[in-house]
Amino acid sequence: MLIISRFAPSPTGALHLGHAWSAVQAHDRAREAGGRFLLRIEDIDGTRSRPEHVQGILDDLTWLGLAWDGPVVFQSERVPLYADALDTLHASGRTYRCFCTRAEIEADIAAAGHAPHAGDKPPPHPAKCRYRKPQDIAKRLARGEPFAWRLDMENAFAPYFGIGWADEIAGMQVAWPFAAGDIVLWRKDAPASYHLAVVVDDAAQGVTHIVRGRDLFEATHVHRLLQAMLGLPTPVYHHHPLLVGTDGERLAKRHGAPTLADLRTAYPDGRVLADQLRSGALPKGYASA
Repeated sequence: MLIISRFAPSPTGALHLGHAWSAVQAHDRAREAGGRFLLRIEDIDGTRSRPEHVQGILDDLTWLGLAWDGPVVFQSERVPLYADALDTLHASGRTYRCFCTRAEIEADIAAAGHAPHAGDKPPPHPAKCRYRKPQDIAKRLARGEPFAWRLDMENAFAPYFGIGWADEIAGMQVAWPFAAGDIVLWRKDAPASYHLAVVVDDAAQGVTHIVRGRDLFEATHVHRLLQAMLGLPTPVYHHHPLLVGTDGERLAKRHGAPTLADLRTAYPDGRVLADQLRSGALPKGYASA
């Protein structure tokens, strides 16, 4: 079996050490098996993606000594594929329009007594729009109200109860996507959601092994359902531990994690840093968790 892995960052900021940690593992998973390593730029969010960050990603990976196979794939060029997948899901009868604003959703969650605390995962979407009457929907459409497409999770998952996936670290898993609630498939402010786009792209690119952080483990429950509904193959997953800083928090763009560009003074040759990551000798101040 030809092993095909991928690294798929979004160009909404500079890469940090956590990205390097994941990219090295995805690269090596393919290379050690004589397979292929792909690079995909997830730039579907046109309001936050920046060309300078795309070039930064290419420069950072080259600095680390990671070479990818074939051309770089950009999600912004693949929207028709996502639209076709959405049509397939529409045909299942398990999608619906959601007119709710973010403020309305937060208010409904708070009223239900599920207001999240700091660090908690957000509670599921209340699914109010799932029960809107056709005449109400027609009036809102006539007024030009924007809407997102959501998946009716309760009815969508029923025919696929018992599906699962193989995880190289966690072992065999049984999908249980209910915790995600009625996920967005197509956004108001951008084309396809992350969930839909990543599933379509991985299948279209023939990805056999998905190497990514443990923070995306829960998303795999949703991805496995979408694969089943769209008749797509299921890759093998490898959810690796995350890198954390001295404060114990995982590295993230929004937390101001030091960028790979910041590390170039200490590591003029990024291949030295990549080899350290491979050996588990993490730079001072970092740990895996």
